[in-house]
Amino acid sequence: MFNNIKKILIIKPSALGDIVHSLPFLATIKNKFPHTKIDWVVAHGHHKFLEGHPMINKLWVIKKDQWKKIENLKVTFKEIFELKKGLKVSKYDVSIDLSGLLRSGIITYFSNARIKLGFKESDEGSPFFYTHKIHGDMNIHAIDRYLNIAKFMGCSVDKVEYPFAPYDPNPSKLNALPKDFAIICPSAGKPANRWQADKFGKLAAKLKLPTIVIASAAEADIAQEVVANSNGRAISAAGKTSLKELIALIDRATFFVCNDTGPMHIAAALNIPVFAIFGPANPIRTGPYGTIHTIIQKKMDCTPCYAKHPCSHFKCMNDLNVSDVLKIIDQKVNQI
Repeated sequence: MFNNIKKILIIKPSALGDIVHSLPFLATIKNKFPHTKIDWVVAHGHHKFLEGHPMINKLWVIKKDQWKKIENLKVTFKEIFELKKGLKVSKYDVSIDLSGLLRSGIITYFSNARIKLGFKESDEGSPFFYTHKIHGDMNIHAIDRYLNIAKFMGCSVDKVEYPFAPYDPNPSKLNALPKDFAIICPSAGKPANRWQADKFGKLAAKLKLPTIVIASAAEADIAQEVVANSNGRAISAAGKTSLKELIALIDRATFFVCNDTGPMHIAAALNIPVFAIFGPANPIRTGPYGTIHTIIQKKMDCTPCYAKHPCSHFKCMNDLNVSDVLKIIDQKVNQI
């Protein structure tokens, strides 16, 4: 089925962690089909993470967040029409939907590829648009799920590699950093997945290493709350790095403490020991990939939680104490 394919389209617009999860898939299919051109549909903003990637022929950048706003309807229709027209003339042999949502399913259809691959467990009716539905297994890590599609394509999945796009490992703005430091990432996409910022700050105050706090510019207030509670042991780098500079920063860390968030997966890919604080989410599916990392989670009868509308009390996060997290980190750090 996959003999003589010349062009492949990967559809994985976001989020940052999901894109990092997709890099081993990219490496695997490029190894199997070295002369095939691979294009990628990615969300605006996240495209900076993939720019200049030697394995990617073209990025189709979509402003998907604007598609949800009714006031942008006219611009959205124009963008979707241009995307549809561009994908059609690109003549893809294979399109692969790694997102599994209605939007990505429609983009799969727009690709006009002869072979359209996706997971049979995908949401929002997206499997309707696939020619072949692969069992992804919802009880394994996202990286392994993606590699199930690579396996279906005849690829070897024995090795997990993260081919980052080229980046400067020594940007000048990092020159003033201490030699040894930890990184704290207090952000998370959902409120239910956030351990409180003041607790991160109190943790930073007790860690043996100074701490750099990372966050987007929009979440600078969260980073500042961590700093304010750190007794002078933390500094904020919120909004001060590009995505590629963030890779270089994380690569210098001794260890990484975080909620369930995108930069956690960059740290795991760089083999930086991660201490990931989880609440209702399932770390088997979306935790840091690898054996050197530590999940910190207060076990409750209701975790993991797959409710569409999570509870309001967030006990799994709120009842997790600074002393409990510190004890786990101190024990593990001594072994690093």
